[in-house]
Amino acid sequence: MSAHAHNDGHGHGELQMGHHHVSSSAMFFNVLVVLLILTVVTVGASRIDFGPANMLIAMLIASVKASLVILFFMHVWWEANWKYVLTIPAAMMALFLVIMLVPDIGLRNRMVSQERAIHMARPSDLLVLEKASGDAGHAAPAAH
Repeated sequence: MSAHAHNDGHGHGELQMGHHHVSSSAMFFNVLVVLLILTVVTVGASRIDFGPANMLIAMLIASVKASLVILFFMHVWWEANWKYVLTIPAAMMALFLVIMLVPDIGLRNRMVSQERAIHMARPSDLLVLEKASGDAGHAAPAAH
């Protein structure tokens, strides 16, 4: 891999590492159009009830949009292969954390002390707060 200086005509040198960064305003405009279309798709999908898949669909569309921004507007598409050394371990760690924490969150109410159980929020508390917020603005939770 050869490194050579590129002069931009203003006396500033830019180091290139054996790969060519080719981009044009047309390419950026096309990516922008795709992002706008995906935004319209997101809004349209939010108006349709897909049941439990609503969140999955929203996250998939958001992930595609984030990937486009990262790849093209942050110029990662033209980076060397070292980008994989950084992103793959970070993605694996994020997945590991989700796998380890989801059961903890799902089972957090299974074994609690009596003192903690007394002060835990209950769905009925939320209903009382919603009804009271229309009347007085603020309300205390229901007595247990």
